[in-house]
This record gives sequence, structure tokens and C-alpha cells, in this order.
Amino acid sequence: MKWHEITISTTEQAIEMISNFLHEMDAGGVSIEESGTLNKERDTSLGQWYEKPLNDIPEGQAVIKGYFTESVDMNELKLQIVPRIEQLKEFGIDPGTYEISFKLVDEEDWATAWKQYFKPIKVSERLTIKPTWEEYEQAAGESIIELDPGMAFGTGTHPTTALCLQTLESVIKGDEEVIDVGTGSGILAIGAMKLGARRVLALDLDPVAVSSATENVRLNGLQNDVEVLESDLLGVLGGKVVHAVNERDALATSVSLPVDLVVANILAEIILLFIDDVFAALKPDGIYIASGIYMNKEADVEEGLIRSGFEIVDKRRDQDWIAFVARKPQVNE
Repeated sequence: MKWHEITISTTEQAIEMISNFLHEMDAGGVSIEESGTLNKERDTSLGQWYEKPLNDIPEGQAVIKGYFTESVDMNELKLQIVPRIEQLKEFGIDPGTYEISFKLVDEEDWATAWKQYFKPIKVSERLTIKPTWEEYEQAAGESIIELDPGMAFGTGTHPTTALCLQTLESVIKGDEEVIDVGTGSGILAIGAMKLGARRVLALDLDPVAVSSATENVRLNGLQNDVEVLESDLLGVLGGKVVHAVNERDALATSVSLPVDLVVANILAEIILLFIDDVFAALKPDGIYIASGIYMNKEADVEEGLIRSGFEIVDKRRDQDWIAFVARKPQVNE
């Protein structure tokens, strides 16, 4: 079988949004290659090592590829995606002087090739992400997240995902009830359980992500502890769930509102839309971890959190990305 391969050369800052555009246009798969120059900083503080070879992609740039069936009119698809990329500038995301090209490729050329670059990665003191197809010897005190990301976001290699897992490790004390908003591959929900949370409700509006997260939860033996729902936080707060993956009552979620901890690893523009909903979903003294925030949106998100009543407990950084740790104050404070 042959597929159309569309290649978009852009900036690392625009990776998540453009990748999401391709998924929304029903891509059969999306691959991302970031700069592999000698100047690129790699975090080796936990002994990580990197399999990705060096490439000639300029520093700060990336190449995104999407795959579409032969029946898709690629000229029409290009006409649809260019305005969406241009619109990113209105949100402070610079796609650079992007280039778009496409060609026909054989399925075997791309369907599994990306797996050679996804190796076990130690993302925190206690957590290591292991692709399901890789052999790995677990060390004492190490918790393994088995992962097959499929078409969903979240392998732990992107700075925002690793940053979120490291922040979760510093925040979770044990026995918390957690909501993971925009769960993607389910990696944060699984990580929260591995770190000692009692139960997790994982939410996503993308049915592909819901399916991927459900399978990854099963791979880690956590199907009785993590509930995956096709919904957003407002839907859960309002008692409306689009689709429950399991056959239990859609409203009988695995956690009891309000919860101890909410984590969201999504774009700043989306985070700003539901800060009040997070505040309502948290217990007094509850913690909100908001990640996926590029440095140019740091001030906007901080202002939004404070305006909604949160106090900023911590800010963590990885390259140009920020994760906020915010606390809902006690009522009498």
C-alpha cells in the first residue's frame, strides 16, 4: 500500500500544534524529527543516553511528516493546513519560514521505522519509560512505564512530558486522587499511579488518544485504578461525559470530586480557557500542575492562575518550556 507523505519544515515551537492539525485531518501517522546538531543541549543528569543520530536540521527547527491514504487530494490538504499554520502567529507561536512538500511512499517505509528511535528513557529519579517492544533490565527502586504511543501524543521524549513527570514525582506524596486533562498516550496518568497516587481519571477529547491511553493503562496493569474517558474537565464537572471507554456508568468516574491533584500538559492557550474549572475541581490545598507552556506565554499563564485564586508554589523549566505548580488556598487563608 502506498501513502502520501507530507513534510513540513518548521520550528520546534510549532511542533505540537502542527502535529495536532495533521491528526485532526485524519493522518494515518505523524513523525517528528528535531534538530540533532552538536549544539543541542541534552539532559543527562539522570544518566540518559540518546539513540537519535545527528542530522542537519538547524538548531530550533524541526521536520514533521504526516501520512495520508492515496485517495486524499494533497493539494487540497495543503490549502487547508497553510491558513492554520499562519494563524499560529496570532497565538504567539512562530512557525518560521516553513516549507511544505509531499510525495508517495510505501507503507513499510514509515509504519514502523520511527520505533528504532524510541528507546527506554529515564525521565526522573524513579521513572523510566520503556517502549513495549524493547528489552530492559529494571533497577532496584525503579518504576517502569510500559508505553506504545501509537498515534497519540506523549512518549516522554518531548521536554514538556518529561518536565511534567519530574514535577509529578516532586509533588505526589501518596494516596492522591488525580485528574489528568488531555491525557494523550496516558503517560502522565500511568506515571502518577507508579508514583503512589490512589486513583486517576484521564480525560481527552480525541478518540484516538482515548483508545491509546486505554491500551497503555492495560499494558501497565492499571485498568482498575485509571479511568479513561472521552471528555473534558468541564464535562466531568457538569456530569456530562462524551464516552466512557469501559462499560461502567459514564458518570461513575474513578475519582471523587473534588480531587487532590490536577495535571494538564497542553498548550498555554488551552490552559487559559479552563483555569476556573481546575480551581473548582480541586480540594482546598489541592495542587495544579500546568505544563506545555512555551516561554512566551509564561506571564499570561501566571497571571491567569493568580486571577483565578491560585498561588504559585513552584515553576520548573526544561529548555524553553515551563511547568507551573499552583496551589488552591485553604478557605480560611
